[in-house]
Amino acid sequence: MADNNTSDTPSVAVLGTGIMGTAMARNLARAGLDVRAWNRTRAKAEPLAADGVRVTDTPGEAVDGADGVLTMLLDGPAVLDAMRRAAPDLAPGALWLQMSTVGPEALQPLVRFAAERDLRIVDAPVLGTKAPAEKGKLIVLAAGDPDLRERAERYFDIVGGRTQWVGDDAAGGAASRLKLVVNSWVMTVISGTGETLGLAKGLGVDPREFLDAVAGGSLDMPYLRMKSELILTGDLAPSFTVSAARKDIRLITEAAEAAGVHTDLAAAAAERFRRAEKQGHGGEDGAAAYFASFDD
Repeated sequence: MADNNTSDTPSVAVLGTGIMGTAMARNLARAGLDVRAWNRTRAKAEPLAADGVRVTDTPGEAVDGADGVLTMLLDGPAVLDAMRRAAPDLAPGALWLQMSTVGPEALQPLVRFAAERDLRIVDAPVLGTKAPAEKGKLIVLAAGDPDLRERAERYFDIVGGRTQWVGDDAAGGAASRLKLVVNSWVMTVISGTGETLGLAKGLGVDPREFLDAVAGGSLDMPYLRMKSELILTGDLAPSFTVSAARKDIRLITEAAEAAGVHTDLAAAAAERFRRAEKQGHGGEDGAAAYFASFDD
């Protein structure tokens, strides 16, 4: 493998430039890092060139000579596929920041791949969607060797506002398990918000009267306000799509089943997201699960 990084500027390859990966790559570049980016659909990565990011045709080109690799792809299989394609150009000892939401089961093949290739992996899924990602205010849930923390935080401090270390070994899955617990709450709130506003409509109640009724009390919360506003204004440009929510709920229910936990609310939310996707809302914000309240 050729080492193309001849300066002292830290270099990082970002594999996956969807909603989150794009914002992260842009912030890394604006912080002065040498950033290379690859995406399965190159056109989605091209706008990053204006920020000084080198857009590549293959994962291998992106990782060649990079000090670190950041993966932000849909799921575990997508991450493993990209890393396998990059394998010939991965430097032994390179830092791998695995920041996708993959779940504890799909994490294990990634950990094994890292061991086979002598990569230093940190499992670090994030909390937050488009706006926090653009502002560099994500919360990073990280698990990895304590010796890697200083190296990893060089990048985490740019893309995130806070890093919560929850484990000393990526293979233990502590970060991925915590991410599923948090996402279980997120999905419950999104689904409940849509169902409640749907009920208001069906009963002839102005949904803003509902919001006024709970305003400032213990039943109120910022996330309820945020998702309600998207529904009421019809501005469903995605920060986290219905289809992505379906994937995350699948990870939640699979992990829960393996642990012997009944997740009835997650199962109900999964059905709402399934119906919304079937209605054509898969690419819209998760708040569009609201439409699952109705038959058409």
